[in-house]
Amino acid sequence: MKKTPTVYLIANGDLRATANQACEREQLAMEARLRRAITNEGGRVVRAHGFRKAVGHSFIDSQKYGMDVFRGIPVDAPLIVAEAVWQYSHHVLHGLVSHRGPILTVANWSGIWPGLVGMLNLNASLTKAGVRYSSLWSEDFTDAKFLGGLRAWLRTGRVRHRTLHVRPLSEVRLPADSLRLGARWAKGFRARKAIMGVFDEGCMGMFNAIIPDELLHATGVYKERLSQSTLYATMLRVKDAEATTALRWLLRKGMRFDWGRSERTDLTRRQTLLQLKMYIAAVRLADEFGCATIGIQYQQGLKDLTPASDLAEGLLNNRDRPPVFHERTREELFAGEALPHFNEVDECAGLDGLVTYELWKTLGFEPENTLHDLRWGRQYRGKSGKRELEAYVWVFLISGAAPPAHFVNGYRGTVSERQPAMYFRLGGGTVKGISKPGWIVWSRVYVEGGKLRFDIGVGEVVELPRDETEDRWRLSTPQWPIMHVVLQGIDRDQMMARHKSNHIQVAYAPTRAAATKALAAKAGAMRELGLDVCVCGSH
Repeated sequence: MKKTPTVYLIANGDLRATANQACEREQLAMEARLRRAITNEGGRVVRAHGFRKAVGHSFIDSQKYGMDVFRGIPVDAPLIVAEAVWQYSHHVLHGLVSHRGPILTVANWSGIWPGLVGMLNLNASLTKAGVRYSSLWSEDFTDAKFLGGLRAWLRTGRVRHRTLHVRPLSEVRLPADSLRLGARWAKGFRARKAIMGVFDEGCMGMFNAIIPDELLHATGVYKERLSQSTLYATMLRVKDAEATTALRWLLRKGMRFDWGRSERTDLTRRQTLLQLKMYIAAVRLADEFGCATIGIQYQQGLKDLTPASDLAEGLLNNRDRPPVFHERTREELFAGEALPHFNEVDECAGLDGLVTYELWKTLGFEPENTLHDLRWGRQYRGKSGKRELEAYVWVFLISGAAPPAHFVNGYRGTVSERQPAMYFRLGGGTVKGISKPGWIVWSRVYVEGGKLRFDIGVGEVVELPRDETEDRWRLSTPQWPIMHVVLQGIDRDQMMARHKSNHIQVAYAPTRAAATKALAAKAGAMRELGLDVCVCGSH
């Protein structure tokens, strides 16, 4: 681009009008700052769609409407996707796949609404689709790094970020015995084969979260495509007494429930019992179809029938959980084991979670693992337990699927709070807690260039003062479980430039040395399963 162009801007959003309406103000404030930065560079901004009175917001909220919007955008024009909220990538993927002009995805560095999460999901979807794009992020769109990147994009159509923290596995020195252990384990895993239960694939628009069958089959994992209507129908067969027994089990363990009286605004005992019926139904269906891991789609479809699935998801990911018995034989199902669950039917997390769960048992480590949203973060300086800490501390946050085994004080440190009504009209509680300090291995499976790829690194979960934790909850979603993480050898912008997902998988290791051993074993396993493996940061 030889001259500063006219830039078209779009804002993709949620499928739910209530969420879009709640987030409209923050989105428009972000766009105003972004528009000012572009104007100061001599550019002109045209917003490709406006406020619609019928829905009460100005977001793109469906694939149908997205196609209407793209018909009015010149195919060669510079295009910005500005995100301050969670968005459904399929609303705009069609237009971005066929767009010929330069594309820039932009997010505000804020935890208020998950715009960073939305942008990472869109970026990963574009990566999988083979679409060329650039990305930028900023707190207020006035910092030198953002303005330099914006200037480069306006003039050349490209922004480049340094990712020197990423190295192919072949270039990294790791314990050879652990690499070999992982490879041996993976050969057995692939030979045994496993079934991944998928409830309504792709319903949240997460193109990046769907693994093409032929790529997944090479790992020894095969999909069983299930319907959430089947899950709901199975819930209806669960007896009230079974749900009540599960609830009593949780109360004896010390788990708390923030119950109120209003079905519209509070978590109620009735909602919790329905969630426990879903938990029991999910375990029975996994047994019926032989699933080693399952993923519930969690938002669309089920939200119009029953409370949210988060309580079920968190319990499924925990080995110590209310026992579930076969409907006829009364045999306990998956006794003493978790049933690894991948939130939002993210199949990349499903493959990662299943491999982690089984491999960690081989290593003798606690195998509970979960995905989190890579939600937000900020610099911290102050007390961390008994030591002084100065580091960039990320907020890992997920809607409730984290296992109580990850929390300080386990079940006694776990509370279930009502999901925000803007997302879940029928309510339902989360599995909320503060993740315990310790060392983790983080990772991500993703699709790029028609191949399965895998990034892995080490992180430290740190303890923060209660007021700092509460402030971070306040600035994101206070009903959801939180993990305070320092990523080793990776700064904020490196992580954002590389990470190909809204989700990040985490599992604990007993010590830092054990985390390196686990990283090596998992890297060796994934390489043996056919994935291109890169190690990120220091280990």
